[in-house]
Amino acid sequence: MLKRKTGKPSIYTLQFFLLCLSSFLFFGSFNMIVPDLYDYITSLGGGEYKGLIISLFTVTAGLSRPFSGKLSDTIGRIPVMIFGASVCFIMGFLYPMVGTVWALLLLRFLHGFSTGFKPTGTSAYIADIVPSTRRGEAMGLSGFFGSLGMAAGPSIGPKITEAYGLDMTFYSSSIAAILSVIILVGMKETLQEKVKFHPRLLKIKWGEIIEPRVFNPSLLFLLTAFSFGAVLTLVPDLTMQLGYDQGQKGIFFSVFVISSLVIRLLAGKASDKYGRVIVLKIAALAIVVSDVLIAYTHTQTMLMISAIMFGVAVGMNTPTIYAWTIDLSLDHLRGKGLATMYIALEIGIGSGALIAGFIYANKIENLREAFLLCAVLSFIGFLFLTFGLNWSKRFVKSTV
Repeated sequence: MLKRKTGKPSIYTLQFFLLCLSSFLFFGSFNMIVPDLYDYITSLGGGEYKGLIISLFTVTAGLSRPFSGKLSDTIGRIPVMIFGASVCFIMGFLYPMVGTVWALLLLRFLHGFSTGFKPTGTSAYIADIVPSTRRGEAMGLSGFFGSLGMAAGPSIGPKITEAYGLDMTFYSSSIAAILSVIILVGMKETLQEKVKFHPRLLKIKWGEIIEPRVFNPSLLFLLTAFSFGAVLTLVPDLTMQLGYDQGQKGIFFSVFVISSLVIRLLAGKASDKYGRVIVLKIAALAIVVSDVLIAYTHTQTMLMISAIMFGVAVGMNTPTIYAWTIDLSLDHLRGKGLATMYIALEIGIGSGALIAGFIYANKIENLREAFLLCAVLSFIGFLFLTFGLNWSKRFVKSTV
């Protein structure tokens, strides 16, 4: 591990930055098609199923997390990353063949396997190579690149569609996905005691699904990620309603990620210095404020202010939860701990997309109620951090 002249271990290695670039490409790959999928499913006569575009994707991702966590801790981090990116690569070539609503929804369900594997392997690898005293900073920086991909994807995708057609957007998604693993060629596996893959490894026992030690960050992620699911599903429609054109459908996400850049680095360092919980309390309240702002947005200026606030909130919340999860995980169960956290994330995003989409019902006047519900759930997360941690510690002790 590299060290600075002061003797302090450095996170800024070539391995680390390659993993960051890989995350950027991977998250950009599957997010670049999302804005156009809403119009695509509407054109197929399934406008009322918009919420399923995100929720079906996250259902599969959540279901696959126990497998990715176990395999990451047994066969290695790199094979898990390769499998996830390969699924994403294949799916991009299948979307142009879809001709019915149900075929599209089935493809979204299968596509979810990609995010069930790639981020788990990446996070475990990063945790292996960075010093424990700088996890918050490392997760803040790596998370920024992932968020940059999540923002760049929805911004770039509609422009590609506008210029070259929707099929080219799907193919571009595939290219970005495969590049996300090609750049990792030559990197060494960090899992010390790995085994060869065998089908019996796919047999998952109940005790291998959930890591109780990471209950606290996982519950908080579930409550706060609900808002992200709602944003992914509803904000593109709100953006168009406020007068932006097709090519600008992803502008909220561009502003969101820019605002999260500096705060991610500062929040990661702050959580390393002052503790995870204090940073997460501030983040939960910031998500509440951003949800309320979105709920009452009626001008383009208000939308941009909402995007900035949401970026600040997520920029504090996500990397700190990642670092807290790794703190609580045993070294030999790091993949399992991260998988548990990701399951909670997928449940939060998926339920947010589904429930917010159901409340919205393709009627812009219902958007306020959807985001006020998001605000309530994030505030419950703040209350949990304030009053519920002692209870949860007793719960965790009784289950491990």
